[in-house]
Amino acid sequence: MRQRSWESQESSIEEPSINLTPLIDVVFVVLIAFMIIAPILDVDIVDLATGKPEKQETLPPEQSPLSIVVRSDNSIWMGGQRMNVSELEKILLSQKKMYPHKVPQVIHDKNGSFGTYQTVKNTLEQCGFTQMEIILKPE
Repeated sequence: MRQRSWESQESSIEEPSINLTPLIDVVFVVLIAFMIIAPILDVDIVDLATGKPEKQETLPPEQSPLSIVVRSDNSIWMGGQRMNVSELEKILLSQKKMYPHKVPQVIHDKNGSFGTYQTVKNTLEQCGFTQMEIILKPE
């Protein structure tokens, strides 16, 4: 009789079951929410150059009349001369009158600070330029 009681106790104990239905419901609701929201999100996209340079007869970037070089010590150079921001602005205003359709080139050293780049960019905008080329030199 003892064996029966042992067997009856063993069969009466059931392993607890986990109900996954609420978890699956929540996952589907979140998935549907993302599917509805994803098309609404506005993502800024930057188009990169194709890498194929257009055939133009131009001077090398350092010798172009509208080439601005920012070196690693954050010094600003234009036309082989070091200058500060106010001098750069005066020269850019005169260059804008001489070359109204030219796009200035900015050659920024990778060790130069972003603040210097932003200063040059703001100066170009103040002088009336709407575009600029950023020249990258691989090392």
